[in-house]
Amino acid sequence: MAGLEKKYVMAIDQGTTSSRAIIFDHGGNIVAIGQKEHEQIMPRAGWVEHDPVEVSGAIREVVGEALSKANINRHEIATVGITNQRETTVVWDKNTGEPVYNAIVWQDTRTDKIVRELAGDEGVDRYKPIVGLGLSTYFSGPKIKWILDNVEGARERAEAGDLLFGNMDSWVIWNLTGGVNGGVHVTDVTNASRTMLMDVRKLEWVPEICEDMGIPMSMLPDIKSSSEVYGYGAKNTLIIDTPISGILGDQQAATFGQACFEKGMAKNTYGTGCFMLMNTGNEAVTSENGLLTTVCYKLGDQDPVYALEGSIAVTGSLVQWLRDQLGIISSAPEVERLAETVKDNGGVYIVPAFSGLFAPYWKDDARGAIVGLTRYNNKGHLARAVLEATAFQTSEVLDAMNADSGVDLAELRVDGGMTANDTLMQFQADILGTDVVRPVVTETTALGAAYAAGIAVGFWDGTDDVVNNWQEDKRWSPSMDKAERDRQMRLWKKAVTRTFDWVDEDTEVVDVVTPEDA
Repeated sequence: MAGLEKKYVMAIDQGTTSSRAIIFDHGGNIVAIGQKEHEQIMPRAGWVEHDPVEVSGAIREVVGEALSKANINRHEIATVGITNQRETTVVWDKNTGEPVYNAIVWQDTRTDKIVRELAGDEGVDRYKPIVGLGLSTYFSGPKIKWILDNVEGARERAEAGDLLFGNMDSWVIWNLTGGVNGGVHVTDVTNASRTMLMDVRKLEWVPEICEDMGIPMSMLPDIKSSSEVYGYGAKNTLIIDTPISGILGDQQAATFGQACFEKGMAKNTYGTGCFMLMNTGNEAVTSENGLLTTVCYKLGDQDPVYALEGSIAVTGSLVQWLRDQLGIISSAPEVERLAETVKDNGGVYIVPAFSGLFAPYWKDDARGAIVGLTRYNNKGHLARAVLEATAFQTSEVLDAMNADSGVDLAELRVDGGMTANDTLMQFQADILGTDVVRPVVTETTALGAAYAAGIAVGFWDGTDDVVNNWQEDKRWSPSMDKAERDRQMRLWKKAVTRTFDWVDEDTEVVDVVTPEDA
């Protein structure tokens, strides 16, 4: 059994709505997938939580499901890579393994008051020269502070050295490598760069910022590269003794899986939100146009590679809103068929600022709006406006990237569930004025984590193998003339400005909220 050939790599993709295990062969092809959704806990407006214990149980299930579907066992798995929803924050007791509170998800906005207090007179860019990020409810640091401030006894336990923090990558690896029985407490540079607590150039935690946020440094995981052996599967897992040797935050993993290794290459992932990353090489470029500076990846002891990132909070989840909250469609694919019943948006623009606006505006006090409505409009126009909102937001991010990098993008590589929507992809190419390209394997997030893990143990020779495996599936070229493109963008920007500054004392439901209230 132990002599079986190591033919495969497994990636565990712990995402916002589900956890998956995907097994890949040496050609980067999918062999089997296990997937399980987890509950979206929304106790209040603006709050989004996950149960970390439910998630770790789901991971055990999907690992077993993937191995069963592939009809293989762990002896044929060379290594395991981890990729994860970034910024989602877990604090747990290292002695019992129990979380002190639910995971606070990246979309959650409860830390808005903490963010304003930390910004003070210096403003939201107070830490940006060090960490590459402006203060926002998006990132992990303020979420840790909220838990320590609001969960009874948490601060005292943290200061006594009993509590650990991690984004979901750390929580998953700690449990897979033994948990309370010797679990490894690590993260990689890509996830650490999303906490607001790491110096993005030194790749070290910043004691002064931790002190400002009241976070004991004993809680923090060790920062590692994105591709090295961190530990091995514990005895109570289905991957016993299998090395875990890759960690990449989901968007960096997708960039890696898309083979965006050259400076100036970019990808956009269309999921719950949209996330565009442009490789800036070994330089951490500070954005002047509302983008984030983030670590793209670091292979072993090689120099880190950086990226500019534009994050859009609501894209795929806008389709879910149309389905679940409004009932206009009964399944997500139906949105395309409905959008095709009309020739254009009928003058309707939807700005989905459900939890504020991310890049390039960073306005926590914005809220969603539907503008341009007349009695002429029907549900087909709404469906088209939903799809176009994703493309418009992406265009604004790409404009910011071009301005920051001084490089006009030759093509945009795309992945994620929404890339199956031809109507959206064609409109995306039209509004960008740039070719949009989808690869054969669109599970690029899991694939990137698999590659990082496989490179660490010699299953793949390096990034050249990744480039050689990447294959184009479909390309959309722009067909809209520049005058119409410019007109559409002017109307979109007009719509966006209508969402600004909505949240004020009249819209605030509560001032002080504690976990006991939820």
